[in-house]
Amino acid sequence: MKKSKKYSWMLFLLLPLLLLTACSGGAIADQDIAERIQENPTITWGVKADTNLFGLYNIEEGEIQGFDIDIAKALTKVITGQEGNAEFVEVTSKTRVPLLKNGNIDAIIATMTISPERLKQVNFSDIYFAAGQSLLVPESSTLNGIEDLTKDHTVLAVKGSTSAQNIRAAAPDTNILELENYAEAFTALQAGQGDAVTTDNAILLGIIADNPGYRLAGQPFTDEPYGIAIDYGQENFLNQVNEALDTLVQNGTYEQIFHKWFPDEEVPDLKA
Repeated sequence: MKKSKKYSWMLFLLLPLLLLTACSGGAIADQDIAERIQENPTITWGVKADTNLFGLYNIEEGEIQGFDIDIAKALTKVITGQEGNAEFVEVTSKTRVPLLKNGNIDAIIATMTISPERLKQVNFSDIYFAAGQSLLVPESSTLNGIEDLTKDHTVLAVKGSTSAQNIRAAAPDTNILELENYAEAFTALQAGQGDAVTTDNAILLGIIADNPGYRLAGQPFTDEPYGIAIDYGQENFLNQVNEALDTLVQNGTYEQIFHKWFPDEEVPDLKA
């Protein structure tokens, strides 16, 4: 009985604190980001810290670096008119939308594909990276695109992935060997167990960055464009991001950042 009363008093004392925390979280999420930026020119971006070339933690420098990071910094500069006001919070595929909804971050720039399902949860900016499924091959390969695949070729993919399904649809005569992960698939390619590895070109470009002697065979054969996710009700901020992205493309900043991280790739037409 005494224990019961003790716990009741503890709950009574904690309740105001819990309510205050919940209310403050809701208040943060409900703020108009575009208006807040006018008073406090800081934008908080949700980014990946484990994706080579896009967002990867550099232990020596003690910071996350990559294409997404540089684009976010450039967008922040255009929107706020100041430097040094881009802050970064590490996210994963599972945590990024909840963090956005809770107001912990203002936007997600983390290799996030624009899709009908995701549009039910968030708004997306215009395309900032033209991602799509590609083929990774050795430099010496005669393959230059999906159209070159025949019954004599073997493509390596990850088990149960949409990449394997897409290959079956695009090149039905080609042999497909499914492995557990990208590392195993690339090891199998190195060992000569297949002619190409297939997945999203962003992942393949990350593999190439660490493994000279390989290339992408032709252009992506699916469209899986990346967008910047912004919560519903933040249309003013969404417009600011789109206008800033257009500015980066027009003034050449986008091209500079793109070639910094993908020096051998052709800058895509984001409006195509």
